[in-house]
Amino acid sequence: MRSLLFLVLISVCWADHHLSDSYTPPDQDRVIHIQAENGPRLLVEAEQAKVFSHRGGNVTLPCKFYRDPTAFGSGIHKIRIKWTKLTSDYLREVDVFVSMGYHKKTYGGYQGRVFLKGGSDNDASLVITDLTLEDYGRYKCEVIEGLEDDTAVVALELQGVVFPYFPRLGRYNLNFHEARQACLDQDAVIASFDQLYDAWRGGLDWCNAGWLSDGSVQYPITKPREPCGGQNTVPGVRNYGFWDKDKSRYDVFCFTSNFNGRFYYLIHPTKLTYDEAVQACLNDGAQIAKVGQIFAAWKLLGYDRCDAGWLADGSVRYPISRPRRRCSPTEAAVRFVGFPDKKHKLYGVYCFRAYN
Repeated sequence: MRSLLFLVLISVCWADHHLSDSYTPPDQDRVIHIQAENGPRLLVEAEQAKVFSHRGGNVTLPCKFYRDPTAFGSGIHKIRIKWTKLTSDYLREVDVFVSMGYHKKTYGGYQGRVFLKGGSDNDASLVITDLTLEDYGRYKCEVIEGLEDDTAVVALELQGVVFPYFPRLGRYNLNFHEARQACLDQDAVIASFDQLYDAWRGGLDWCNAGWLSDGSVQYPITKPREPCGGQNTVPGVRNYGFWDKDKSRYDVFCFTSNFNGRFYYLIHPTKLTYDEAVQACLNDGAQIAKVGQIFAAWKLLGYDRCDAGWLADGSVRYPISRPRRRCSPTEAAVRFVGFPDKKHKLYGVYCFRAYN
């Protein structure tokens, strides 16, 4: 009777939490899963539904489990802990880490970067070090003992910036695979829908549709107007749906985060062609900066410079954090000059020097 009463109380609390739209502090925002037919035998809990960090940082994905010793005995060594990363394809998961007693295995790009926190006998929390852009996403903690198992899901959010991108060829020239590579080439990754949605809530307005990581094509509108879905429509993220990844061509939305290095405008006595700009950065012990780096410096560091400069993709841009006359007077933005003739047009250059 006491077991049944405990299960009913937990179920009521769970339903009340998920029906509430109000904000709760992180230490109260818990995802609890209970597997029980005759009372809870194994319970897995994530104390936070989301954790936040940035590229290059370290983070702990919280996960604890609670077991009924009368059902399992006292043998902790029989417990198997498995962490996987969920994907936009809900039928596929990416293995991250598995532990059973003294046996541990790490997979793929997580090798050498993950381990169990092990703060207590029931602590299954996973520590990820030296975070990469690809680490962003949702992770599942699964605990298995005998025939019993339970799971909890934790989302890893990265501080960063979403930016629209198209190459020198012009707009709507990238299939999905080319779009993903274009972001990688600019020190970024293709953005997820959640990242684009957060950017839209932060004011991103862009009237050209772009690929997202799930294969959909969307674009964010904060100021409805005729060329962008109609003047009488509501603001939002417009969804074109899912298109052929090989044949359909659009722009792309990229995501990048903090970098480990120095981004700067090179002080040079003369303006430069593209090739001269590349060499000037090399002579200064750096490389010509990428588009993702100028957006990260602008958004995350407040970098402000009213001088147009070459970037690695052959575009010319400049970052404005403090709008003023002749320098993006109406909004803070990374201003885009275009893709000028590399051999004859002269500009400054933005460089990037990585820290070891």
